[in-house]
Amino acid sequence: MGARCARAAVLIAALAGPALAETTSVTVFQHRAWQVMSVNFDDGTTSCVAQVSDETDSFSLWADPSRRVRLQFYSQYWDFGEGETADLEVQIDRRTPWTLTNAELYLQSVLFSLPDSRVAVDFVNEVRRGSALYLRNDAGEDVQSYSLAGSSASIGALIDCVNALGRSSNPFN
Repeated sequence: MGARCARAAVLIAALAGPALAETTSVTVFQHRAWQVMSVNFDDGTTSCVAQVSDETDSFSLWADPSRRVRLQFYSQYWDFGEGETADLEVQIDRRTPWTLTNAELYLQSVLFSLPDSRVAVDFVNEVRRGSALYLRNDAGEDVQSYSLAGSSASIGALIDCVNALGRSSNPFN
């Protein structure tokens, strides 16, 4: 469990960037290899993340009340530096592959923001129903694969987390 928490801290740092100071996270759900967390950033923003991981690699879905969804692929074996991009492909089971154009390569992570909420909903639903996700380079060669076992319940918890973030504590709003 300690390695998983340490990896989550690295993932949070990668998304928060250099302004990271007092970021906190709370695990709101855990099922099989999945963990769902609510993350509070020091700038006052909050997000939810659903992450499936093993000892060295992880796939994460970040979401917030604006319906923005960001994908993160992490491996302790990658070392990209900063400022590079790549075109990638993601395939869930045997469905039509998704093209990730200009994905950001940052340290040990590949980051990609889904372009709009409709695309995000479709992608998240594929993950929810899927059993395996394949990350490939732009030539279609396998780079990494992730088990999606337990994704249905975990994506449900991610949606609940995002919905909870979207509720205002002010009853007059």
